[in-house]
Amino acid sequence: MMPTVDQAMPVLEFAKCSQMAISQYIYFATMPNTNTVFILAGVTESLEVLIFLNGQWRFNDDEV
Repeated sequence: MMPTVDQAMPVLEFAKCSQMAISQYIYFATMPNTNTVFILAGVTESLEVLIFLNGQWRFNDDEV
């Protein structure tokens, strides 16, 4: 699955901000089962962001 146009802008904005703020961008993936973009970033890989089809995003704070 390719990110939608609505998802592309938040992905690019997050990538730019994460490079400036935390200097480490770890992992970017599209999740076809949920049509969601998942970003994992940070030195300790503790920053998780979900970007939905409509471009809305939120931090993923789900506990495993």
